[in-house]
Amino acid sequence: MRLNFELLDLRAFLAVKDLGGFHKAADFLGLSQPALSRRIKALESAIGAPLFERSTRKVILTAIGRGLEPLVRRMIEELEGSLLSLGDLGQQHQGQVNIACIPTAAFYFLPRVVQAFNAVYPTIRFRIVDEGANACLASVASGEVEFGLNLIGASDPELTFTPLAEDPFVLACRRDHPLAQSNNLTWEQLESEKLIGVSRASGNRILLETALMKNNIQLQWLCEVNHLSTSLGLVEAGLGASVLPKLATPQGDHPILVTKEISGPTISRTIGIVERRHSRLSPAAQRFRDMLAASWQ
Repeated sequence: MRLNFELLDLRAFLAVKDLGGFHKAADFLGLSQPALSRRIKALESAIGAPLFERSTRKVILTAIGRGLEPLVRRMIEELEGSLLSLGDLGQQHQGQVNIACIPTAAFYFLPRVVQAFNAVYPTIRFRIVDEGANACLASVASGEVEFGLNLIGASDPELTFTPLAEDPFVLACRRDHPLAQSNNLTWEQLESEKLIGVSRASGNRILLETALMKNNIQLQWLCEVNHLSTSLGLVEAGLGASVLPKLATPQGDHPILVTKEISGPTISRTIGIVERRHSRLSPAAQRFRDMLAASWQ
């Protein structure tokens, strides 16, 4: 089947979705409403299915429209990025990098790399989708983002996982906590501690408890939260200590918190880049991926 549509049809589709209606989208694109409607109908005719559900009060995407949206965004961004790359003058690189990232990496590590990248390519923009491990994989698979920074790979044969580094689980506690002075902390010492942990549905929690179970170690969880950053806030407040990936802890000296390595055994998670197997990154995303990999090394 040969599809017949124009680039402006795709831009019209995204404008209606983003602005929530035909009137605002028409004004944004400088089109009359009848002209915009013809653009949408042409695209729907080419796809062979309606893309919007229309009512007197709102316009929402159909199931086909929701599936098409990330693909259209990706297509337009790749085209713009490639054309801008061909027309670059000196260091005037432009474009946008769309990535997914697990929150723990987005909170402490990613900002440093983005800052370094921005110093070299100040006109390239970022869209960072900070999600849990499974949602991160889904964003990559659907084409919503170009690649993801994640703690697990996937069984999906269309995705690839490139390991970058091991991120060990550590203890985070206040500097006045009894364990803060321990030099050879073991998991057995933590079995009697009341700890703050993340939800059992978390990929980090599943990974940690699977490893502990294999070594006949059982920890006591005083409190469970959805986000590791929340657990650090509770630790700072003096409610207990927390076991979490080192990447999720403050880097460098912190006025209140200290992190301690845990031995016997060392338990870690693998951080890596998730990509679609046969997809080609935009020039901007490829540059950022290269810097990201170099930063981990």
